[in-house]
Amino acid sequence: MDVQTGRLFVMGDIHGAHKALRQCLQRAGFDYAQDTLIQLGDIVDGTEEVYECVEELLKIKNLIAIKGNHDVWFNEFLHTGEHPRVWNHGGLATVVSYLQHVKPDGTYSTTMDGFQTSLIPDDLPLSHRQFFNRQRLYYIDDKQRLFVHAGYDPKQNFYGQAEENYYFDRSLWLDSLAAHDQQYPGGQQGEEQPFAEIFIGHTATTKWGIDYPMTAFHITNLDTGARHMGRLSIMEVDSKSYWQSDPLPALYGEEVVRK
Repeated sequence: MDVQTGRLFVMGDIHGAHKALRQCLQRAGFDYAQDTLIQLGDIVDGTEEVYECVEELLKIKNLIAIKGNHDVWFNEFLHTGEHPRVWNHGGLATVVSYLQHVKPDGTYSTTMDGFQTSLIPDDLPLSHRQFFNRQRLYYIDDKQRLFVHAGYDPKQNFYGQAEENYYFDRSLWLDSLAAHDQQYPGGQQGEEQPFAEIFIGHTATTKWGIDYPMTAFHITNLDTGARHMGRLSIMEVDSKSYWQSDPLPALYGEEVVRK
């Protein structure tokens, strides 16, 4: 494993919000050389600062980067030149971000035949392509704590599931939240659990009108809505202290985050 020399932090979905990323790291007093950051994925697709976000994360010596579903879609473009979601779901902002930095004279357009852009994988810096290629499906530390983007199918053995379960399947969180809210001893609380704690993103807490981390039993959700109208959050894993950015509309304007 990665040697941990300072504090251990976990951060939720960033979605291109570099201003929010900087605020979280600064407010947490994060030490780029000594502390460890586990980032739970979905760095791309949201606001037009994906390039800056990757550059910022590359400065962190002890970074454990988990892949989110949006990152998987972007990485498919990096490998094939084709985007599986045709740059929908916030992807246009990712295109714009990279065009601004690596191909200022580049183009994009929406036509009857779909989305077209002159951006190609080789336009991106090698360090960025390597970054997305090296993201992990999940991370388990020496205290048996799991860090994963979406979760997994709790009806299956954790190991060996379809890869997309780890970055797409919401059932672990939704089942646990339902059991927690109904206050009955079944479901996730009553079953033998393979992990001491689980930290996830992917399902924004703003769906429940909340813009801060939520916990159901031993599962903590750090996706606090940086994709649109919420905030970005960072948590110190051992103490559970957390820090947040300003709301995204305050940083970028409502017209930007509503795209």
